[in-house]
Amino acid sequence: MRVDILTIFPEMFKPLEESIIKRARDKGLLSVNVIDIREYTQDKHRKVDDYPFGGGAGMVMKPEPLFRAVENACDGENIPVVLLTPQGETFTQEHAQQLSRQERLILVCGHYEGVDERFRERIVSQEISIGDYVLTGGELPAMVLVDAVTRLLPGALGDDSSSQEDSFAEGLLEYPQYTRPRSFRDMEVPQVLLSGNHEAIRYWRRKMSLARTDKRRPDLLEKKILSPEDRKLLMEIKDTPPNFGNNNEG
Repeated sequence: MRVDILTIFPEMFKPLEESIIKRARDKGLLSVNVIDIREYTQDKHRKVDDYPFGGGAGMVMKPEPLFRAVENACDGENIPVVLLTPQGETFTQEHAQQLSRQERLILVCGHYEGVDERFRERIVSQEISIGDYVLTGGELPAMVLVDAVTRLLPGALGDDSSSQEDSFAEGLLEYPQYTRPRSFRDMEVPQVLLSGNHEAIRYWRRKMSLARTDKRRPDLLEKKILSPEDRKLLMEIKDTPPNFGNNNEG
């Protein structure tokens, strides 16, 4: 996958040279090209914004450099253009899965009071927000999107099944995880995880995942199509709620 990121702050993208994203780039699974929008201005001050017609506070990103930057990146190809903006759809794991199937993406980092509407209407394929709060610009959301998408690229993780077990991968929160030592400050690892009984472990993990989702994000359960086993587990949870503070649960 190749991702072109259009920004007025290219220096912010150093984190994309670390961790899983770095390994994906080193393996040739991912190519990230950070493009400075100011390189596509045509005035000596490299101006990318101007006052809004009709008045009002703040500045608006000008259409000319945005159009030029995207058209140069596309080079005649039809490539999805994602605008990172508070006005977009809230980013979800489903969005990440859809975007991970693309061979190329162009991400545009919005700023100021937004972009000229003509760029949005003519060029932008999709608008994405990472949450209902205010950030300085689209750079951090772009990095979040790249990280979430990279994890889904085949071969990016040491074990591809890891991405399927993450929270939200199946529309549920992840079950509790434990590692060594077995006993720490009088807190014990649940016995079922030490049993070697893979079916019992799978059942426990599914139950804990459903219980944690029911407790913390019940809205996710409302959207999910539950299997007969899931419904049975939820009945058990309602009858006897797990105590997440008791590490001997299970």
